[in-house]
Amino acid sequence: MRRIGVLTGAENAEAEARLDEFQQSLQQLGWTHGRNVQIDIRRTLGDAELSRKYAAELVELGPDVIFAAGGANMGPLHQTTRTVPIVFAIVPDPVGSGFVTSLARPGGNATGFMQFEYSLAGKWLELLKQIAPDVTRAAVLWDSTLASAVGQFAVIQAVAPAVGLELSSVNVRNTSGIEDSITAFVRSGSGGVVVTASALMTRHRGQIIALAARNKLPAVYNNRIFVADGGLISYGVDLAEQFRRAAGYVDRILKGEKPADLPVHAPTKYELAINLKTAKALGLTVPPTLLARADEVIE
Repeated sequence: MRRIGVLTGAENAEAEARLDEFQQSLQQLGWTHGRNVQIDIRRTLGDAELSRKYAAELVELGPDVIFAAGGANMGPLHQTTRTVPIVFAIVPDPVGSGFVTSLARPGGNATGFMQFEYSLAGKWLELLKQIAPDVTRAAVLWDSTLASAVGQFAVIQAVAPAVGLELSSVNVRNTSGIEDSITAFVRSGSGGVVVTASALMTRHRGQIIALAARNKLPAVYNNRIFVADGGLISYGVDLAEQFRRAAGYVDRILKGEKPADLPVHAPTKYELAINLKTAKALGLTVPPTLLARADEVIE
């Protein structure tokens, strides 16, 4: 009986569906829970304290390999062990975060799948201008405590002049800070919102979406879950695919390969989602070219 640890946020139905995809992919590769493998799952629900606690707990169980979903979970896990093999997914910057030496040759006990390449952040600004051409200002919601967020914001700053947008930085640390900053931003008019990728943004998505709707702000998000919950438009990596591919790496490690020799992969599939109901409420007409590109349209 082999043993796999899983450290995941898994705070919503979509996250649970991705976890199911991971387990189904393992089963297709010959690993069935309770038959030839024990899968120990810990859900952190976006709580940093739980991430640290469960990282230590999983390592104590002596697994053959641990699957970590998200940079917020990978960090505590990497601090806890440098020997237990780790496969990660949805990690924004594994080299900058110190999880691997390089993408081609990770070199340590971890490897996996990047959440995105930083150039993606520039696409969010372009999408905002396409779906809301009258917008001249963009409030960028980001978490300065994350190295990956700093990278995203830097790309957005670089792209802003080319698309004709003036930026306002909204450093998100708590819910009251989001509301105060957005309220102040709205007073100047002609604004839109870009929501960068982080666990914090996902956890507060209900409040962010509601604020955008209440203040009539077109907003671009990093993941389709925001659009499913009422957000306007999103562009980001297909997260379910990362979980399926991660199962393949777990399989290879269980069969004797080492994380140090398995290259970290960038995403291969991105999703564009649009909520037409939200567009209508904002008085926006979605360009036909944008609709044609969409992978998912919610009406």
